[in-house]
Amino acid sequence: MKPHIQIKLFASLREFTPPSSDSYPIDQGLSIRILLKQLDIPPEKAKLIFINGVKADLAATLKGGERVGIFPPVGGG
Repeated sequence: MKPHIQIKLFASLREFTPPSSDSYPIDQGLSIRILLKQLDIPPEKAKLIFINGVKADLAATLKGGERVGIFPPVGGG
């Protein structure tokens, strides 16, 4: 059985949330960069990435069981 992760996308990225976001199947060792590609999220739109509440980058890999949060760039003025 494939490992699963929980995906939480915020603000303008919510439109990319897969139906299986609470239990999204992955291949063990999947990188955040490849996860974004699977979800059709352009990497430049993923400004902040958290894995289990810890800041991560595009090269971080997943084993299964993680909670992944992705935030877009925040605008303001």
